[in-house]
Amino acid sequence: MFEFDLTAKNGRARTGLFRTTHGDLQTPVFAPVGTQATVKTLTPEHLKEIRASLVLSNTYHLYLRPGDELVREMGGLHHFMQWPNPMLTDSGGFQVFSLSNTRKVDEDGVTFKSHIDGSTHRFTPERSIQIQNNLGADIIMAFDECADPNDHAYIKKAMERTHRWAERSLNAHGHSDQALFGIVQGGVDPDLRAQSAEFISSLPFPGIAIGGLSVGETKDEMHRTLDVVTPLLPENKPRYLMGVGTPEDLVNGVLRGVDIFDCVLPTRLARHHAAFSPEGRLNLMNANFARDPRPIDESCDCYTCRTFTRAYIRHLIVAKELLAGTLLSIHNLRALIRLMEQIRAYIAEGSFEAHAPELLNLWHGNAKRTSTTKDTK
Repeated sequence: MFEFDLTAKNGRARTGLFRTTHGDLQTPVFAPVGTQATVKTLTPEHLKEIRASLVLSNTYHLYLRPGDELVREMGGLHHFMQWPNPMLTDSGGFQVFSLSNTRKVDEDGVTFKSHIDGSTHRFTPERSIQIQNNLGADIIMAFDECADPNDHAYIKKAMERTHRWAERSLNAHGHSDQALFGIVQGGVDPDLRAQSAEFISSLPFPGIAIGGLSVGETKDEMHRTLDVVTPLLPENKPRYLMGVGTPEDLVNGVLRGVDIFDCVLPTRLARHHAAFSPEGRLNLMNANFARDPRPIDESCDCYTCRTFTRAYIRHLIVAKELLAGTLLSIHNLRALIRLMEQIRAYIAEGSFEAHAPELLNLWHGNAKRTSTTKDTK
């Protein structure tokens, strides 16, 4: 069922078609994040309008609230949140391991305390897979240990445990309608990353995720790690770079052979009044935008840019109207999805490598707020 067909290549960049239970995914693709079975401030109709094709949801959060068994009783995530297209869930590993002060790791799994009420819980590879089976996403993740990339003494131990947990995740998974991806770990150590890529590639996963990046390492370290990992991964399986999502990151990832991306950044920026644009990241709380009659991005085809001015959006922000977050989320997500559409077209015509410097220059400055405007907040 989960076949991946390469449709074009340009250098290491590729386009493909990944067939899932809820439809075919054209890759490379960016997935908006719906942590708690909702992409914050947006409805499924908004997601359809911006042409999102894949949505990610979070195992840890949905396990705690409302509970994976309740979601299963409600017909699974697709029915529960009324999203008809492909979905992906993470394993909960990243969230659990980010609770550094309230969790304890052993060979069998992880004991942790809920961030909601302090109650004690335990995840093992088997439990993570069971929860994800209940949630019912099309693509699910093996349980892994995400270590601090700067903790060199611990990275090897965490990687080896991730490998053992990958095998246990495979053994626990029995749902043929869900594609289970293995996860490559190893910090920014090239030898460990190569070892992990080769081991995970040797297992019968229909796709492979690259975890443990965008967690504090530099961009150069991320790029060097991808340069080590992706050439070692099978050509006939999709590659998913977890938690990465600035425009520059997407271009650089595709250049290195990545197929799937996700990140909370577009909607998180929207809630903090920021917008992606070719001018750099804009802080629309800035007083300079109070009488600006232009859309956020004159080249953007999203509802926000077709309809509203920067002045109006700034007014909503100053007035603390909830609509501001919705309009900025629509724009930020559509900007990334539109970028992926453009990248797929360039790969198909064999010109992506030639256009990549132009795209990187166009979107330069969106990794951080532009310094050309004064923040008035």
